[in-house]
Amino acid sequence: MHRRITWLALAAATATAAATLTGCSAGGATELDPEADVTITWWTGQADEAESILEGLADEFEELHPNVTVDISSGASSTEELLQKLSAGFASDTYPNISYSFGSWASELESSGRTLDLRDQVEDPSFAWDEFSEAARATVQPTGEKIIGFPALVDNLSLIYNKTVFDAAGVEYPTEEWSWDDFRDAAKKLTDPATETYGYAYSVSGSEETTWQFWPHLWQNGGEILNDDGTAAFASDAGVDALEFLRQMAVDDKSIYLDQTDTKFAQLFAADRIGMMTSGPWQLYDLNTAGTQYGVTVLPGTDGDHQTVSGPDIWALFDTQDVNENYWSVELLKWLTAPEQDVRWNVEFGNLPLRASEIDSPEFQAQVVALPGIDIMAANNENAVKSRPTVAGYVGLSEAIGSAISKVLQGQGDPKEALEDAAKKADEALADN
Repeated sequence: MHRRITWLALAAATATAAATLTGCSAGGATELDPEADVTITWWTGQADEAESILEGLADEFEELHPNVTVDISSGASSTEELLQKLSAGFASDTYPNISYSFGSWASELESSGRTLDLRDQVEDPSFAWDEFSEAARATVQPTGEKIIGFPALVDNLSLIYNKTVFDAAGVEYPTEEWSWDDFRDAAKKLTDPATETYGYAYSVSGSEETTWQFWPHLWQNGGEILNDDGTAAFASDAGVDALEFLRQMAVDDKSIYLDQTDTKFAQLFAADRIGMMTSGPWQLYDLNTAGTQYGVTVLPGTDGDHQTVSGPDIWALFDTQDVNENYWSVELLKWLTAPEQDVRWNVEFGNLPLRASEIDSPEFQAQVVALPGIDIMAANNENAVKSRPTVAGYVGLSEAIGSAISKVLQGQGDPKEALEDAAKKADEALADN
């Protein structure tokens, strides 16, 4: 996954963050006074242009509310380090009011006991909570109990097809009605060993890139990632059939380019050597820059089910034991994620809009002209109805099934045996956390 949002090295900003952190307020206000002076500490996890946009919005919020100071910084030298810094802050009672967080951290953050709970507040129509996708809402409510923050970034996997490759093979472009059989048939027709052209591409690095591309196949086929008791459920008949389908394409048809790098398949697609790939909005800028003739549609489905997978990240909210800080933290994010501000943040930066109501905005329509197909990806959020597990053992689960998928697609294993073995390893990883 290579998102447009930036979370690169931020060494200089780290020093600033360390110097300005206020965090938990011992002896903080216990009765709400919205007019009282208050300082909100906000760790964005961003760098460069993305950080500048957010700092500008923070300045604007301060102008709207002169009694509020927003102490904004990247928070760590990389986004990945935010979780470690947050954990250290929980131990010392010096944590921010707001922090950017990967969606996969949500359960761990909730289990800290430091997060706010917005369940009552989001019932207020002014939050327009239903405008967020189901996957995004599920990610900020990781255990089905507390709502620990707001969605920060949404995306999904869509089917991107190369019109030049399709035209050369005389194959009709994909439609939103495509079934798995349509998809497999087209991939075979597009494959040409003489020109080293492949119908489709799949990562076999064994990373999360390998894993998350499999989840839509599993869900569309009626399977689940986890059982209700938290153990691995993907080695079901639905999972085995889904992996067997991909095995037939890779091993029997030889219509899939198997990428060991997670990145080369996109380069080959741009060079008209691959007919179809499943990817997200972060891919469109490079395709337009390369001049690739492409189209976008929803994923091929089964029985009309075209579910996709989404990887939302979140703005986590923390209880600093000061009701004024808590109040203004929520107000800041409510304002930031409103359509008027999100079009100047996510949309301006080339990400998908957080809310469905932004799709018709002039700002997003301008992006549609610049990045054709991004409107179809935005609409595809409707098919993001399930979220990836945010449990602490997900990394181990992902590694286990990613390795199994990789071996099977390279002709080195049986789908049923590989998934059952992966499920055992996943259960061990889940039990250790």
